[in-house]
Amino acid sequence: MTRPLIYLASASPRRSELLRQIGVGHEVRAVAVDESVREGEAPVEYVLRLAEEKARVLWERLAGNERLPVLAADTTVALEGEVFGKPADHAEAVAMLTRLSGRTHQVHTAVAVLHAAGGGARVSSSSVSLREIKRAEMDWYWRTGEAGDKAGGYAVQGRAAIFIRHIAGSYSGVMGLPLFEAWELLSSVPGLTVEGVPP
Repeated sequence: MTRPLIYLASASPRRSELLRQIGVGHEVRAVAVDESVREGEAPVEYVLRLAEEKARVLWERLAGNERLPVLAADTTVALEGEVFGKPADHAEAVAMLTRLSGRTHQVHTAVAVLHAAGGGARVSSSSVSLREIKRAEMDWYWRTGEAGDKAGGYAVQGRAAIFIRHIAGSYSGVMGLPLFEAWELLSSVPGLTVEGVPP
């Protein structure tokens, strides 16, 4: 088995898929942190703090030969400065989609990388415009099972694509891992090379 280039501090299959898309071999080492929003914390500050915290928690767990670079990310949906987390149940998912229906909101994704020589973090912010969504569609969408573990109660790469009128920004960022920013960080890691990509 080929040794991974990095550890991914996330159980998200979407982030893993996106890393594979750009040829970055990795091993999943998910971590759990308190995702509560602090009083007065802006959405961008929130996702940046969580991504950096996830990376730090995993990095501190590693020792010796295990210490490959660590990549972590966090995504939030925001409307008028309010953070929308993952809905706890059907009612909360419907409440979120009702607020987002027919409006433009922001999706902020932070990515953080830690390695032996240091590290860094970046934030990608995109605007997503949804069409008006009928209540019956919200109920149907909840039943698909996609909404439960997604910030804002929807997945851009899933069936919720039929609700999305326009995206301004990074599609991969809205999915959960902005590849431009992730590559910027990974390309600065000493000694990390991806097969087939010029140095």
